[in-house]
Amino acid sequence: MRKAVFYGHAIPYLEDIEIKGRFIIIEGPDGSGRSTQIELLSSKLEADGHAVLNAGLRRSELIGQGILEAKRNFVLGRKTISLFYAADFADQLENKIIPGLRSGYIVLSDRYIYTLMAREAVRGISSSWSHNLYGFALRPDIVFYLDVDPNELVHRVFKKNSYLDYYESGTDLRLSDNMLESFVMYQKLLSKEFKRMQKRYNIVSIDGNRSVSEINEDLQRRIDDYLQSLKV
Repeated sequence: MRKAVFYGHAIPYLEDIEIKGRFIIIEGPDGSGRSTQIELLSSKLEADGHAVLNAGLRRSELIGQGILEAKRNFVLGRKTISLFYAADFADQLENKIIPGLRSGYIVLSDRYIYTLMAREAVRGISSSWSHNLYGFALRPDIVFYLDVDPNELVHRVFKKNSYLDYYESGTDLRLSDNMLESFVMYQKLLSKEFKRMQKRYNIVSIDGNRSVSEINEDLQRRIDDYLQSLKV
């Protein structure tokens, strides 16, 4: 068992809790293959005898649907949307992530607060405001970022969805009248923010331009090495 460590002030009754599981984050832009990698990693970890729990953004039963409605209707300001996501994240942290870690699970999260902070930064919200907003967030054990060239992302997104998402294209920022150009420009801005956050939050960059199997082998090796180091 070890004491949970948070980025700032924890939710009061969680300040002194102890956990025994491990918390691993897979970050990356839309189309980077995060969900596929988490599925593969979950299967491998379970086959190795670990109990695994999956988490991710906008999965709170309390808030998740509200975020979708707000984004669909374009009625909320940028900071209000951030507060929506913070509430979604807090609900999952309190009711899913921490209980899983206290029970000894390996929790794999499809994105975390870093995506939210990057999105907010490119929309003009200060990094200190975002860091303080998510100060109740638990520090993960490992954070991976699947770094994919924006031009490659375009092909992957079209292959997956046949369309570009309004927000994932940064259309609200009016970067370009051309949605395709806006997507590439927006993804470059997000990538720049992740590089800026890399040292502060110990984010490990992974070459996401490779095949699914190559990326998976890389991630599995790094995770296996980490888990093995805990036994030494």
